[in-house]
Amino acid sequence: MLAKVHYVLITFATIVGTLALLLVLERVAPLRMQVESKVRRMARNFVVAGTAVAVVEALRVPLLIPVIHWTEQGHVGVLNAFAMPEAVRIVLGVLLLDYTLWWWHWLNHRVPFLWRFHLVHHVDRDLDASTALRFHFGEHALSVFYRSAQIVILGVSPAALFTWQTILFVSILFHHSNVRLPSRLEAILVRLIVTPRMHGIHHANRREWTDSNWSSMLSCWDLLHGTFVRDVPDRAIVIGVPAYDDPRDVTISRVLLLPFTKQRDDWRAGE
Repeated sequence: MLAKVHYVLITFATIVGTLALLLVLERVAPLRMQVESKVRRMARNFVVAGTAVAVVEALRVPLLIPVIHWTEQGHVGVLNAFAMPEAVRIVLGVLLLDYTLWWWHWLNHRVPFLWRFHLVHHVDRDLDASTALRFHFGEHALSVFYRSAQIVILGVSPAALFTWQTILFVSILFHHSNVRLPSRLEAILVRLIVTPRMHGIHHANRREWTDSNWSSMLSCWDLLHGTFVRDVPDRAIVIGVPAYDDPRDVTISRVLLLPFTKQRDDWRAGE
């Protein structure tokens, strides 16, 4: 119980601290001009995030936690099939969790049913640190089942899962942020981790760019699969999905109902 409390506190402090720092940096060195009121968008994104957190918590206790304990106690999964130092097990667990998350992101773009929910994340007409929290509760619910499969198949330890999730929270907040990095620093970092500029291309309103840069933490997975795109001028990037360019299409109520309504031709404007 104490460990669970520590995990929740550390996670909460990590998210709040990182978000606060990035919001300051977004004002100091913005990467893109904003098209909507930041206050309005952040309020909308926090409401969407709140509903998702509630659903995840409702599923985590009866599903995810027992899966973690069962995997650890039964020595189930790939990593448990080999004897290795705990430090090596944690590092490999983090790498494998991040790589298999690449595939989950890919599936969310390729499978129409999953895209219905993931679309909520992409119809944000701006991109900043608050967008990192804007995932539909349906997508989060489905991700709990995928996360359970990751844990069981890979055999990752609770320590590896906690380490990866903590780093991942920082990473997604960072690469969704509207922070302009010095060009030389960005050129170095993007070969290692996902940067705001790299992920901004993924959120552009052109499908060929959105179907790239699927990594969430380490950029090497896109390099491995040939989906790494970097040579897109900043001025060419318009954030969002063309069929949802009208502000009236992205209100809180419409965003929450979006997966359950008739779908549009997302990549055609004025649908």
